[in-house]
Amino acid sequence: MKTLIGMSGGVDSAVTAALVSRENAAAGITLQLYDGNDTAMIEKFNREARDAADVCEKLGIDHSVLELKDLFKKYVIDHFINEYIAGRTPNPCIQCNINIKFGAMLEYAEKHGFDTIATGHYARIEKSGDKYLLKKAADPTKDQSYVLYGLTQSQLSRTVLPLGDYTKRQAREIAESLNLCVARKSDSQDICFVPDGDYAAFIERNRGLNFAAGDYLDLDGKILGKHKGVIHYTVGQRKGLGIALGKHAFVLSKNADTNEVVLGDEEHLFYNQVEVSGVNIIAADNLDGIKAAGKLRYRHTEQPCVIHQTGKDTVILEFDTPQRAPSPGQAAVFYDGDIVLGGGTIVKGIK
Repeated sequence: MKTLIGMSGGVDSAVTAALVSRENAAAGITLQLYDGNDTAMIEKFNREARDAADVCEKLGIDHSVLELKDLFKKYVIDHFINEYIAGRTPNPCIQCNINIKFGAMLEYAEKHGFDTIATGHYARIEKSGDKYLLKKAADPTKDQSYVLYGLTQSQLSRTVLPLGDYTKRQAREIAESLNLCVARKSDSQDICFVPDGDYAAFIERNRGLNFAAGDYLDLDGKILGKHKGVIHYTVGQRKGLGIALGKHAFVLSKNADTNEVVLGDEEHLFYNQVEVSGVNIIAADNLDGIKAAGKLRYRHTEQPCVIHQTGKDTVILEFDTPQRAPSPGQAAVFYDGDIVLGGGTIVKGIK
């Protein structure tokens, strides 16, 4: 087997390279995703690429760089910006996995004679009968199966995820034992192209726009005050609203078309059902009537639900107990124990 390893310059992908190269012919590749006009981001990429190259030299495998800036802008950055402008809350890591890491990188690997690709994601892939299953990682604190729900059977069949059986501590111990330069490198916590976490400022810079202030409304449509633009808010938000109502207020919804944000009590954030579109089914042919555990955010604890399949790629999740702040644009992923049944994009909550 010949495996191409996606290497970010971090400890997880370095350990992945070490584990894969023990068993297979391997090479490392670092994806160049950032626009050449952003000096800080290019400097960051150069550091990451150097670290990845140093690891590959240590392991005795080849390293190269693959430029995917245009595709990354199209499928990840532009999608992220367009979703925010439309009033939704996207997860760019999911789009990157589907279109870049397991899309363009996998295509590149096939064209250059590699049988499989490998990444440093904490999740597991197993074959069961004629299907490939995506499963949670052995380390629940690092499990990344949520952001991989969009992978197809074809993508799963050609992917290796060796860290799925390890804890983060074990991965660092392996890196230390091999004296890899990234062994003690800290994990990245932010969206890679918005390192300061200020999404609104990033969108305004990128599009050359200044988003206008608009009205805060209550549930009855009464104007409560002014907000600074819908892209600054997410459903469920309480802090940073810049308005005093004499009690805690929460963002219940937002309308990008009218530039309005609805505020209200937290009790109005809870929904019994969640509508989901763009569903990718991994572990079954049909999900209708299946009892599962639904996860509505990356850090959300899964909750029991029944899946009602309403179309080829649409479902409604009916939860045993009401769920707080399902946010349009975020991902809903459904599990059967450790197995990812599938997932999709939240459209709205339903009372």
